[in-house]
Amino acid sequence: MEPVHYFALSVLVLAGLLFFPLSSLVWALSVRRLERRTGSPLGEEALRGQRARARFIAVLLAVAFSFLYNLHLLGAGHA
Repeated sequence: MEPVHYFALSVLVLAGLLFFPLSSLVWALSVRRLERRTGSPLGEEALRGQRARARFIAVLLAVAFSFLYNLHLLGAGHA
């Protein structure tokens, strides 16, 4: 396997594994913050909006962390 393909596959696998727990964490933190700010529980529509927002943020964070981690682990000279 080519080193570039191995690096890309490593980034995608780690990002995929990080996505679900990271998404849940971001969602829980944002819902708690919004409930504390408004002083009441959120409705179903607001929860869906927060879940979509958390997923978007989780994708960005997971890919960025995965790329930087694999770059450090595999080294820039191997690509």
